[in-house]
Amino acid sequence: MNRLSACLITLNEEHNLPRVLNSIQGIAEEIVVVDCGSDDHTLDIAREYGAKVLTHPWSNFGAQKNRAAAAASNDWILSLDADEELSAELREALLRWKWKEPEFAVYEVARRTWYLGAWVWHTRWYPDYQRKLYRRDKAKFEPLLHATPRFEGPVGRLDGDLLHYALPSVEEHIAKVESYTTRIAQDMYAEGRRGWRAAMWLAAPWSWFQNYVLYLGFLDGYRGWLISRMAARGTWLKFKKLGKLVETERRARRVRAP
Repeated sequence: MNRLSACLITLNEEHNLPRVLNSIQGIAEEIVVVDCGSDDHTLDIAREYGAKVLTHPWSNFGAQKNRAAAAASNDWILSLDADEELSAELREALLRWKWKEPEFAVYEVARRTWYLGAWVWHTRWYPDYQRKLYRRDKAKFEPLLHATPRFEGPVGRLDGDLLHYALPSVEEHIAKVESYTTRIAQDMYAEGRRGWRAAMWLAAPWSWFQNYVLYLGFLDGYRGWLISRMAARGTWLKFKKLGKLVETERRARRVRAP
């Protein structure tokens, strides 16, 4: 049998955590939670479910994910976010997989998002394949905002959807875009990206066209239009913020120049 460690990173997730932990009962032999400073009941809930709980200040996404995997006792890692939940079909697929000889070192699953009262079936939000199951000696997360473990090789795919409850309101969507684009801009800057002007004006409309037209976002009605618009705004913002970092660097160089 393939034994699983479910690994999560948390910050004030008391409203989400019971849902995801209930969904992995009977699937994972171990639960590992790495928390970066919750001041609600997150840690109490995790311990009620028998989780191994560690606390560590936030450094970056990849580092936190890797800390959780490193603390696990099993070779196979099921990496989940607190706002996710295994569907019944995905649970069945994982139960079948646990009793088979694995064909791959990494597996991906389709993620389906609940947004403004309905499931999103189009745009780039669905099927939104995510690498969630992997051998920790074969793959790991890289620093910064890379949301999936890095692995060079064939990737398997499991049946069933991973359910995602990320954005309960438009206001939270806007706030997340603002926060996320700041971190993306910082990451791009740290990676040496400096070009931003052309990308800011060309990539944003292309993002909208991809989501709304090529990925059939119009079939999701108002939700599809809003997702496409937010994606375009996010693309525009990340390059605008990168530009501010680049200009700050250039001004500092001019000040230091003799």
